[in-house]
Amino acid sequence: MRVRRTIQPIVAITQNKEESSAIHEGLNLIHLDSMIKENDVVVITPNWVSNASPYSGRVVGPDSLRTIIQRVKACNPKRIVIATASAEENVEDLMNEIGFMNVIQEEQVEFVNLNHGPFISIELNHSCPSRIVLNQLYEEMTFLISFTQLKIHEEATISASIKNIAMGWPSGDEQGYPKKDLGIHDDLHHFIAAIFEKFTIDVSIVSASPAMIGTGPHKGHAIHSDLVLCGTDPVSTDVIGARLLGFKPQAISYLYQIIKKGLGRSTFDTHTKSGIQFPGISIEDAEEIFSHCAYQKDFAVDSDREDS
Repeated sequence: MRVRRTIQPIVAITQNKEESSAIHEGLNLIHLDSMIKENDVVVITPNWVSNASPYSGRVVGPDSLRTIIQRVKACNPKRIVIATASAEENVEDLMNEIGFMNVIQEEQVEFVNLNHGPFISIELNHSCPSRIVLNQLYEEMTFLISFTQLKIHEEATISASIKNIAMGWPSGDEQGYPKKDLGIHDDLHHFIAAIFEKFTIDVSIVSASPAMIGTGPHKGHAIHSDLVLCGTDPVSTDVIGARLLGFKPQAISYLYQIIKKGLGRSTFDTHTKSGIQFPGISIEDAEEIFSHCAYQKDFAVDSDREDS
């Protein structure tokens, strides 16, 4: 397992009607170009849960994926791999239908279907399952980017960068299609926290353009706030995503477990070394933008906060 980076947590909140432009600006604000080295094996894991339009809020968009790939390519890493394990067995068919495969081929980067091997086996601090198999790319990658939409989720409460990796990497060949045969969903929050212990997410890109409110991950309502979160710490990024949806970290069981284990930052206090830095839109302004889009009301949970 790679050692977690100890850099200052930065969450850049940007807004643009073009999601790709918001991502581009956010990656500038977190200084992506200084993070990726020439000997890195960069893995990008996008959220492709099912065959759906990016406008539905269920999956990320091909154009935005292209922007991320091009930004990574500009850093000249050793390898760039797009890797995920859809809940559908034939992920390549899904990629062709939505347009992802065209992007991968045109940008000349690798694709790895994480549903298939060769596999390695890892132990988890969890009862069911207590071990899991992952594609051997897990041992080869040196830099991991999680790219997903922000959603309210009927089981996980919210879905953002951490859940995208926790549920995107386990193999469907082992766990079933969908991934429920061996008990992942029996205690989903503990499972997400346990598998997060095994991963280092270096950059989190969480789009709220669109985000899904209501009953996610499939049956909710997509709202287009034009906001995107780009973060250097997945816990900090997901904490901000949770705030946009109206939740404190304590309301998201897996997120709270991870924070209690000291695996990420959750404080907004910028006067301490542990505080999250916001080089883009402030969290208060972002909450007002999101709430107006979602509920036609301007309110910010954090406008009068005393303790985060």
